Amino acid sequence: MITLIGTNAGLIWRVLNKSGRMNVKDLKKETQIRTDKQLYAAIGWLAREEKINATEEAGELYIWLR
Repeated sequence: MITLIGTNAGLIWRVLNKSGRMNVKDLKKETQIRTDKQLYAAIGWLAREEKINATEEAGELYIWLR
């Protein structure tokens, strides 16, 4: 499971590096990560490593690279 989380974190990082700030719904679609659990685990990984910023606006979570 740790390998999958790390792989998904890499996918998220690459997408954000290319596209910039995104909401979680679009990020999931762009990365093709299968489940919300997998997506949020990878986001947590990146947050713990201080690789991303996040904010909530109008009920949407937005993520971007630091």
